[in-house]
Amino acid sequence: MKIDHIAIAVNDVESAAKEYQQALGIDSVEFETVESEGVKIAIIHLDNGRIELMEPTNDASPIKKFLEKKGEGLHHMALETNNIEGEVERMQGCGIQFLGKIRSGSAGTKVTFIHPKSLHGVLAELCSHP
Repeated sequence: MKIDHIAIAVNDVESAAKEYQQALGIDSVEFETVESEGVKIAIIHLDNGRIELMEPTNDASPIKKFLEKKGEGLHHMALETNNIEGEVERMQGCGIQFLGKIRSGSAGTKVTFIHPKSLHGVLAELCSHP
């Protein structure tokens, strides 16, 4: 497993992306809307991973609720695995709790979320790229 990305909840993804680009000296940013999660994301590629800035696209978005409760900031860390089904089974055997089932995320990636109570208050995403 390795760190895939760090996700940050923002109110305005376009503005935040420009600020991150300038601060990190990044030339380009990819934008994508993930309807199933109710977010528009800006993907910033780094040498050793990605930063994903997330803006809610509707009132039912979990990111909208997060922003209302906590404000802008770190939302979750994502861990990449080649075998998401196997890792979920292994982790459940260790008592790790998940928030829902494996589903499709950005760019056809399989994702699921680990309940923050299982990782000392940190929301974590498991992801497996196609």
